[in-house]
Amino acid sequence: MTVNKRKKNSRQSGSKTHGWGSMKKHRGAGNRGGRGRAGSGAKGDAKKPSYRKEPVGKIGFRSPLINQKVSTINLSLISQRLENMIEKKQAVKGKSGIELDLTKLKIDKLLGSGNVSEKLIITVGEASAKAIEKVEAAGGKVTVLYGGDEFEDSNDDAEEEAEEKEE
Repeated sequence: MTVNKRKKNSRQSGSKTHGWGSMKKHRGAGNRGGRGRAGSGAKGDAKKPSYRKEPVGKIGFRSPLINQKVSTINLSLISQRLENMIEKKQAVKGKSGIELDLTKLKIDKLLGSGNVSEKLIITVGEASAKAIEKVEAAGGKVTVLYGGDEFEDSNDDAEEEAEEKEE
């Protein structure tokens, strides 16, 4: 006949150490000076052996661009939602075309997937070459705020000036 065995923790009720022997044996990470690089601060020489000396504090730097996400929109999505954008006054219908400021909508870049049938005047931070080409083919205009062709290499200008002086 089998007897139901009580669980170990219920049998150790009343025991100070619950089967770990001396009190000093079963402590948290304090027993070994912390976890990982902990405890290697001002008094680190006493805690860690000399062959495990690691630099204290943060190491290196983090570029803010690594974590920055660029929000994009395709021309196809603009074409689909154009009427809705006009109703919500996110886009304004003018004499020269439909004006759309994507920076106010917190969109960073315009991409060229899809087709444009309306004349659009778009202001955006960045735009792909294909997107600009498609909007201009439909009679519109894309104003790029940063990036693009305005940042040309200044060394080319310096070389041209040097050649003119030689002549």
